[in-house]
Amino acid sequence: MIIEGNPKELAAMNQFHNGNRQEGLKLQEEFASEFREEYKDKDHCSCKKACRYHGNCKECVAIHRAHQEHVPNCMRPIINAKIKILSELTEHTIANEIDAPKEILRKEFQ
Repeated sequence: MIIEGNPKELAAMNQFHNGNRQEGLKLQEEFASEFREEYKDKDHCSCKKACRYHGNCKECVAIHRAHQEHVPNCMRPIINAKIKILSELTEHTIANEIDAPKEILRKEFQ
């Protein structure tokens, strides 16, 4: 089962955007039901970091909401994709103003 960019969930969002809330909810529940079945005994967490909260989204999100410094690793690709689109407005010059923290794994160290 594909989680990121799941066709059924994309279709659900399309229904929501078109004002078809009931159909959106139906498709969303189908996705959630398939997810629960597929991942009841498997690891669904996309985070590559060794973490005590790996796969425990409820506690992980609560921790990040509590300290409010950054978002969970699994959410970063989604947010970065949106930021990249916005960054196009300034020809990505924001990249010249950003110094990543040392804890971030840069490509040359992976």
